[in-house]
Amino acid sequence: MTSRRPSPLGGRRPTKDDLAQVSTTDPHGVDDILPGPGGPSPLRMLIVGINPGLWTAAVNAPFARPGNRFWPSLHRAGLTDHQVDCAAGLTEEDEQQLLGRGIGLTNLVGRATVRADQLAREELHEGGRRLVERVREMRPRSVAIAGITAYRTAFRLPRAKLGLQDPADVEDWPEDSLLWVVPQPSGLNAHANIDTLARDWREVWDSTR
Repeated sequence: MTSRRPSPLGGRRPTKDDLAQVSTTDPHGVDDILPGPGGPSPLRMLIVGINPGLWTAAVNAPFARPGNRFWPSLHRAGLTDHQVDCAAGLTEEDEQQLLGRGIGLTNLVGRATVRADQLAREELHEGGRRLVERVREMRPRSVAIAGITAYRTAFRLPRAKLGLQDPADVEDWPEDSLLWVVPQPSGLNAHANIDTLARDWREVWDSTR
């Protein structure tokens, strides 16, 4: 697997002062969870967030902020054997569990912000181009982008809807990698809950068989 940095906070949750000190200019705000050369397994499912929030960047762990429904819904979907709690950082064991099952995580944009709507359209466009390049290289069976608004902007598809996408709509997208868009799991998204998110994750996962 690729080498990930431990949490800069040494295993504690961030304080308000810690969050205030998080860089919002660093293009690599959080490390990906991806297999390296000779990794444990090919990717069955690549999950793509929009960009890291301040809490996530502070502890270098994806979807780390308490109240985010990503990890509870992933567990309810049966994709982890326990509910991951990475509010103080992601353990090596949890990282290995994901990669061992063929699940990888990355973001459209690496720069941390307080809210995803603080990203510029150009950042999302560039993030979309980079994602296509990485998918063509890694060839995951399914890709799930978590956030319909960001997907529409990144790939200039203003009428796109949630669910399975037509890969022909995205320039250079490899036909052998299914493309899905699922709801953003942030607690601020009132249109989704843990049960509906779990259903979506399970549908994407089942498509990788």
